[in-house]
Amino acid sequence: MVKVMKIITDYKEGDILEFKKNHPCGSKLWKVVKPGVDMKLECVGCGRMIIIPRVELNKKVKNIIRKENGEQDV
Repeated sequence: MVKVMKIITDYKEGDILEFKKNHPCGSKLWKVVKPGVDMKLECVGCGRMIIIPRVELNKKVKNIIRKENGEQDV
């Protein structure tokens, strides 16, 4: 029997997420506007809004920058 580990990350409103790849505007940073099963994100560089499923988001995120206390998770 193979056991699959799930990585569950708790994203909060206002968090800044650093993606692995650049957005066409050149920015890698996205702000969480609405957390949930489908996450609503805003590009920090150009202001573009996207809605992305949490499963896909977990694959794209490289780093989480917490907005509330300035901590950085790796």
